[in-house]
Amino acid sequence: MIPQLYPFNVRVYGLLINQDNEILVSDEQEYGKRFSKFPGGGLEYGEGLRDALKREYQEECGVEIEVLEHIYTTDFYEHSYFNDSQILSIYYRVLNLSPFNLPFKKTPFDFDQTEGDALQAFRWLKLNEVKLTDLTFQTDRIALNEFLQKYT
Repeated sequence: MIPQLYPFNVRVYGLLINQDNEILVSDEQEYGKRFSKFPGGGLEYGEGLRDALKREYQEECGVEIEVLEHIYTTDFYEHSYFNDSQILSIYYRVLNLSPFNLPFKKTPFDFDQTEGDALQAFRWLKLNEVKLTDLTFQTDRIALNEFLQKYT
């Protein structure tokens, strides 16, 4: 008998702090759902975690990054928000090596476009004011908490 294979979705995210002691957050809308998370995304076949994170930051933010130390890896079962897969998320602290050329927003979900399959906008949140509830997903909240305990 062939064992049933269950789908896994490996995700990698970067926590980036600017010179004003603010952390970068991505507000997104996809499949009719809105969520706030750290920049990053899915690992592609044949790709390493650090290379995937560099690619995701380049695609989403248009910047080159240096991947610094590991912050957190999911250590509990997490069902996908979007499909029938299990999520495994890995978080790193990152540093931008090139300047941002993005229109940063002040309020959540302030998208420049109003239509399309996927909408995205970026905000900076002050580290001394950020709340776990500013993020949608449990793993992001845990990673933020780990980061704050280690670096603040």
